[in-house]
Amino acid sequence: MLPIYTPVPTDPPPYAEYVQAIIESGIEIVETAGSNPEPFLPYYREAGIKVLHKCTSVRHALKAQKIGVDGVSIDGFECAGHPGEDDIPGLILIPAAARVLDIPMIASGGIADARGLVAALALGADGVNMGTRFLCTQESAIDQKVKEQIVANSELDTQLIFRTMRNTARVADNEISRKVVEIEKAGGTFDDVRDLVAGARGRRVFDEGDLDAGIWSAGLAQGLIHDIPSCAELISRMVAEAEELITARLAEKVVA
Repeated sequence: MLPIYTPVPTDPPPYAEYVQAIIESGIEIVETAGSNPEPFLPYYREAGIKVLHKCTSVRHALKAQKIGVDGVSIDGFECAGHPGEDDIPGLILIPAAARVLDIPMIASGGIADARGLVAALALGADGVNMGTRFLCTQESAIDQKVKEQIVANSELDTQLIFRTMRNTARVADNEISRKVVEIEKAGGTFDDVRDLVAGARGRRVFDEGDLDAGIWSAGLAQGLIHDIPSCAELISRMVAEAEELITARLAEKVVA
């Protein structure tokens, strides 16, 4: 799955239609996020689809477990998109969630290479989920100029918008995201930034490569991204480097 984040839809998404399309498409695993997936779980179960729910806090992960999802993706503050309002980074959030969950957990946010994979496993995760890293691959269906900008950016090149509205979103630093932050600081409301954050404008960034057309999602992990590999190359490299980290470098740190 290659994530294309649409910042702010102007109309509520037709979730029931999405569920029907997912089922009819033969998809076997679906990730839900934001709203409570409970109303749709029976339909997914009947179709034999596994549900992974994205959570930004331990309490939300426990609720997801309680309603019967098959696993959770725990999303640290480093992530692109919506990190929640608790501002807890993965180094704390992942082990805190692992301590109380009984279902599988995938770690998300700030992970872009083998070091992040090994760290997440050590913290108690069963695997990792990477959005910004896969956005910057050869197969990713976004304009090449966006991929090159991700490579050029550092971990400092993001903005947190909607903080004053308690709907925080981490997006790439650009002319539009800086303007949104300025308007918020001046006391502006959502109506004052509605046009700037419209999903149609963000889509132009990905489709046309106009980096200042709108807001577009990028996590702190872009500071760890230095190339645009194929997905196969990325995964093969991560697995090989993770094995080397675990069996060599970390093993050497163990004192008999």
